[in-house]
Parts: sequence; structure tokens; C-alpha cells
Amino acid sequence: MKRTTAIVAALVVASGIGLAGCSSDSSGDSDFVTVNAGEPQNPLVPTNTNENQGGRVVDRLYAGLRRYDAKGEVFDEMAESITSPDKKNYTIKIKPDWTFTDGTPVTAKSFVDAWNYGALSTNAQLQSYVFTPIVGFADVSVDPPTAQTMSGLKVVDDQTFTVELTEPSIDFEISLGYAPFYPLPEVAFKDMKAFGENPIGNGPYKFAGDGAWEHNVKIDLVPNETYKGGRPAKNKGLRFVMYQNFDVAYADLQAGNLDALDTIPGSALGSYKQDLGDRAITEPTAQNAHIGIQTSTPHFGGEEGLLRRKALSMAINREQISENIFYGTRTPARDFTASTLPGYDGNLPGSEVLDFNPEEAKKLWAQADAISPWTGKYEIAYNADGDHQAWIEAVANSIKNTLGIDASGVSYPTFKQVRDDVNAKTINKAFRYGWQGDYPSMLQFLTSQYFSFSDTNNVDYNNPEFDRLLNAALAAPTPEESYKIVAQAQALLLKDMADIPVFDYGAAAGRSDKVSTAPLAWNGLFDFENIEK
Repeated sequence: MKRTTAIVAALVVASGIGLAGCSSDSSGDSDFVTVNAGEPQNPLVPTNTNENQGGRVVDRLYAGLRRYDAKGEVFDEMAESITSPDKKNYTIKIKPDWTFTDGTPVTAKSFVDAWNYGALSTNAQLQSYVFTPIVGFADVSVDPPTAQTMSGLKVVDDQTFTVELTEPSIDFEISLGYAPFYPLPEVAFKDMKAFGENPIGNGPYKFAGDGAWEHNVKIDLVPNETYKGGRPAKNKGLRFVMYQNFDVAYADLQAGNLDALDTIPGSALGSYKQDLGDRAITEPTAQNAHIGIQTSTPHFGGEEGLLRRKALSMAINREQISENIFYGTRTPARDFTASTLPGYDGNLPGSEVLDFNPEEAKKLWAQADAISPWTGKYEIAYNADGDHQAWIEAVANSIKNTLGIDASGVSYPTFKQVRDDVNAKTINKAFRYGWQGDYPSMLQFLTSQYFSFSDTNNVDYNNPEFDRLLNAALAAPTPEESYKIVAQAQALLLKDMADIPVFDYGAAAGRSDKVSTAPLAWNGLFDFENIEK
């Protein structure tokens, strides 16, 4: 997302805002489990939330057909049954007697209407690409649309709907716990922007009354007493506290003013295990960090751009940066997904472009100069509120020392500002970004970021052969066959150097002494429902 989504995100708020300044009309302040967060980029609409500050809240407010536990195992949630004779035609029955927090029933129509809204081009939803496999998506996704709803979705009765896909999909069933597939109540469609400011869901939590979302300060959630699923809250509420930086958050964690922090700042990575003792948390996670640059940026289109991206990749000493900056809590990337995912292959053909190789980097840079001599600076945009300065500067210095060019990081105040410029295609420089898994599949990482038609394709990657391979991987009869095709698709990404993979994350997190347990989930976020005071 995932967040959903899931992009590796930031913490956004003016420093010095204390918890005493926050209030809720539904629970005492001391009852809340306080967790770090940042200001969501957009109102909290599932189909338009593709970064993890909004995603971590959306996933608490809604329940989908399926759910993922802390280990990444998949279970039915609202689905009574999901059946298909061919992985192409599905009949989905939902459990009865579920309601939204406004008291209205969750029906098959709640899902179908939400999916159709998310897919329709005129609604410009960032997660619309997830509906691509459904018959009729091509008609609603064009501008202007030639239809208002997807013909492959049909409501049978209040508890049943059918889905027809254009091709068989090995990933469709597992994806049905992902945020864009959540249902929406009828009231949402009257004014979606207003709804996103005060959402009404069917998940384990709900907004804690009026004023629950203080922009750039906090979001308060309390348990939803009508929730019937498998993720019941084991706490009395969550307060997502928005910080200016992780150093302030870490100081609050140590002082007992913050209950759980999912990202230890770089300044404390060498000491947090000693500082926190058994409250330190270290886990592998499905999360990565990349450097992207859009092909419209001068010097980065066509053959010249390909040569420069490969040269830049080979100019980065990932091993050294991982050890010196991150104390080994991150590992050099070997592909475009994450090493914890099923089917991962760390020895893809062409992966030598991810090795530090100064001589080859200089050679490739010179070949690019022969096409068009380099001018200007190589700048990497990063959000200052996300503790990225140290590693971005280290990457820039490695590039500068290897290639002899002027390379530097460029600080943006907030993650939202970087994302807005990336989405608007006005960034005009390289930029830090990443992906945090929304469901445990390599295909989710690849389809979201590199399908030519995906709205979350940050780098304008467009290769019909790659699209074909991903579709073939989705249509594969077994996971093992799918993994083989995914490897071919990733080899093509390496050949095209779609962007520059830098690190896979290992989660370094911590809890306060006021919290008895704070488990991390497979994607590096907390298993929020199971944090206990």
C-alpha cells in the first residue's frame, strides 16, 4: 500500500507536540496504545491509499474478504467461500450479519460498488491497477470511460457476487485481503473526499468520534464493537502519533511517552538493543528501498538513460553502506522484491549490475557521455521526516567518488511533498522510494510498481514483454511455475535497469515498558490489533 499500501514512509508533524495536547471523547488518553505514524497523503479511501502512513490506518478501519496474520498466512475474513473451477471465474459468498459502523449492512453490493468506483478512470484512484484482471476494466479505465462499471462483476444476491477475470490468476485469491478490495458503505459515494476524512468501515477499529483525525498531529481509533472477524483488538484503542523525525520518536519511546516504534533511527541502531533490552525488536521483513528516476528527466531517457542507471547502480557500495549506516539491519538488494517472500531468487541473471564495480561503472558512464555529455548535478530527493538523510548522502558520496560527478541528496520537508511531485511527474530528479508488502507475494511488488499501466509505477517503466511475463506468471498453474516466470521478468527488469534497488530491510523496532507485547508483522509494521498494555 501497502500501503498497501505500502511505500516506506515518513513521520510528519511539528516537533514538540506532546500527547497531552491530544484528546478523545471515546477513551482516556492513558488507555490508548500510542504508535508512530505520519500524515496520510490523501483522505482514507482504500482505493486511493498507496502509502503506508494512510495504509496502516485504513487496514485497521476495514475488513476484506480475506486477512493476513502476522506471519503472512492468509485466512478468510468476510468470505464464507471463494470458489472457482478455473482460477478465472469466481463465485464469492460473504458471511451474513456484518455491518459497517454506521449500522448499515455489508453486502455483496458493498464490494462490487467499491471495486467499480476504484476502477473508474474519472475517479482517478491510485490503486485502480489492481482491478486490471477483471473483465471490463479496459472499458472503465480509459479516459473517457466507455462504461461505468466492470462487466466482469455481478451481484447475485445480498451475500453472493461473481467475478470474471480476463485470464487465470494465481494471485487473485491471495490479494483479496488487500486494501483496494475492501467494501464501502453507500454513504461513501455521496461525497468520497468528505467520507475519507471521517471514514466508516467494518474493521476491528473505528474513528474515536469527532476530531479523531487532527491533521499532522494524530489519529485516534477505538475498537469496533460490531466487528465479527479474526482480528479483534486486544487493546482499548490506538493513537497514531505523527512525528517530525524518528529521533524525537525514539526519545519518546525511551521516556515511555510512545508505546511502540516501528523504525529505530539511524542514530540509535548501534545502541538500541542495549538501550531497550528485551523491548528491542528485530525481525526480517518484506520491505525494500530503491532509487528511481523518471525517463522524462534529462539524460535518463532511451539508451543513454539505461547506461547511466546501470553505471549509477554499480557505483553504489551497498555492503559498506549497510554496515556503516545500518549496522547490518539492511542487506544489499539482489532483486526488485524482498528476500523474505516465497519464491525469492538472489541469483538472477544480470544481477551483477547490483554489485559495486567502480571500473565497469566508469566505463558505462563514459558510453553514456558519448551519446550525450553529462551536464548538471545528480540529485536524489528524500523526505527529511523519514530518517533517510544519512544513507542518501552515503549513496551520493559513493556515486560522486566513483564517477567524479556532482552528486548530492535533496531534502524535502515531508514524504507527502515527495510523493505529490513523483505522482505529478514533476520531480525532475532521482528520488528515494520503496515498497512495503501489502500481501505476501513477489507479484504484488512487481505488478504494483512496474506494470506499464499501474498508477504506482513511479519510474514510467514500459516494456510489453515484461507485462506479458507478469501476466504469464499470474496465469501459471502452480506457484513453482509462477516463480520461474517471475525470475524471467526480473531478469528483464535488470536488463532494462527499471530503477536502482538498494536495500532490503530488516525491521529494527521497539516497545515501551508500558506495553507487554508488540509483535511485528511480516511486512515490518506492527500487528496493531495484538499490541497489549
